[in-house]
Parts: sequence; C-alpha cells; structure tokens
Amino acid sequence: MNENPAFKAGFVTLIGRPNVGKSTLMNQLIGQKIAITSNKPQTTRNRIQTVLTLEEGQIVFLDTPGIHKAKNKLGDYMVNVAERTLNEVDVILWLVEPTTYIGAGEKHIIEQLKKTKTPVILVINKTDKVKREEVLTFIDAYRKEMDFHEIVPVSALTGDNTEALVQCILKYLPYGPAFYDEDTITDQPMRQIVAELIREKALRLLEEEIPHGIAVSIESMKERKHICDIDATIVCERDSHKGIIIGKGGQMLKKIGSSARPDIEDLLEMQVNLQLWVKVKKDWRDSDFLLKNFGYNPKDISMNE
Repeated sequence: MNENPAFKAGFVTLIGRPNVGKSTLMNQLIGQKIAITSNKPQTTRNRIQTVLTLEEGQIVFLDTPGIHKAKNKLGDYMVNVAERTLNEVDVILWLVEPTTYIGAGEKHIIEQLKKTKTPVILVINKTDKVKREEVLTFIDAYRKEMDFHEIVPVSALTGDNTEALVQCILKYLPYGPAFYDEDTITDQPMRQIVAELIREKALRLLEEEIPHGIAVSIESMKERKHICDIDATIVCERDSHKGIIIGKGGQMLKKIGSSARPDIEDLLEMQVNLQLWVKVKKDWRDSDFLLKNFGYNPKDISMNE
C-alpha cells in the first residue's frame, strides 16, 4: 500500500470546547472505541492518537482535551496540550455545536485558529438533534467569523456524513508513506485504555454525585491462559467521595466493575477478572507528582518525542 505514489498520510487534530463530541467522532471514524465519552465536560485528559488506514491514505487522529479556562494544574496541562497541537498537524478539525450563537469560548478558539497556517475544517456536529434546513443558518453564522477551508455538518453519534468528512481531510494531507502499519489502531498503551474505560463507567454511573476529580490507576495486569487479572484503583480527592464511589455495601463499585468489564473484554479479546479499589489523594489535580503518576506528563505531548 505504501508504494502507491498517490498515497497520502498526515496528522489531524480534533479540537473544540468540552463536550462537543470529539471523542465520539474519533471513535466513529476509526470504527473502534478508544477514547472515552461521557456527558461530563473535560473527559479527555491526554492527547489520544488513533489511526485510520484506507486504500488512498492514512489519517492519524489526535483527540485533544477541550479548550477551556483552566482552574488547576491539570486544567493548564489540558489547555496547553490542545493549543500546542495546532501547529504540529496537517489539518485541524474544529468541532462545534449546531447553533448560531458564537460565545466567548468559541471566539477564543477562533483567535487561536487565526494564528495558525494549518488548514481548518469546521465540523458542525450533532446534526441528528436539529432540522436539516437549520444547518445552513449555522454554517452562515460561522462563515462570517472566519474563512474556513471546508465546513462539514456531521452526526458523530449516527455516523451521518462522516465519510464525506474523511474525503475532505484526505484532500489536505501531503503525499507520502504511511506512518504506521495498516493494522495499527492506536499508539496508546493498553493499560491506559483500560484505565480510561473504567473511568468512563465511573463518570457515567456517578453522574452529578462526584465532581470531575477522579483518576484510575492500573496496579497490575497479568494474563494466565485465556484470562486477564486486572487490579485497578479509582483515585478521588475526598473521603466523602470515596464512600459514594464504593456505595452501600459496595454496590456502586461492583456496578462500575461489571459495567467496565465487557468493554475491556472486547478490547483484550479475552475473559477479564477485574478487581477495583478506591483511594483518597487530596488535591491530586494540583500535584505535579501525582499528575505525572497518572500519565499526564507535559514532556509526552510533542509528537516528535
């Protein structure tokens, strides 16, 4: 495939405010669940790299944390990851909600985008939630703000118009050989994906009861025959949160484990024995040491490293 002179390969970043559906879109495009999704903002904390290989080219997607106003060191790290990525890629996908209202958050992103020479494709997501004829008014509202290379309305949830988006992306990628083997889906370590899947289930099941301050650490992951034994710790910031995560008689912790297990088994393609624990680490989101311990290391955010 790589000997094809018409083959294209390049890096594409997905940016946008928290909760616009970046991870859902990336999962839809590559046809596999790698990035976690939830209805809470700021779900994605690291830059996740996934790969889509087609006959005509290879697209390496970088799903970045949402650009937002930082409130702690973790927030600073997330914003820096997102904004640094803009000049390291071949194409920027900016995901927005289907609305004519362009608020301060969107205007901040527009200012960042105007500083870069990278081609920008505006992706109006969640078109399944609006009438088709309304989409043109959303396109007009954003077109007045900036001259985009392309504007593509899609539904990341249903997959509507995502094939057209892929063709738009390929148009702006340089010719050249693939960066990864064609069977590569992600460069994320398996432990990190497993930890994220557990965190996703915890966020969904706990809903509003626990603020965003949880992390998951994989203590051990060992295979024996066709079973993988996994010990994982859910880390929270307060003793009161610990009680909520465990639940009455350990019911909530069991529910998180039984909800995460099928996704992990699909990922690993084997039976999983999952043991979950809960620990309190006060203010871990403002601790450089603990942030690094949970994999949020600023030194790791450059593609060249």
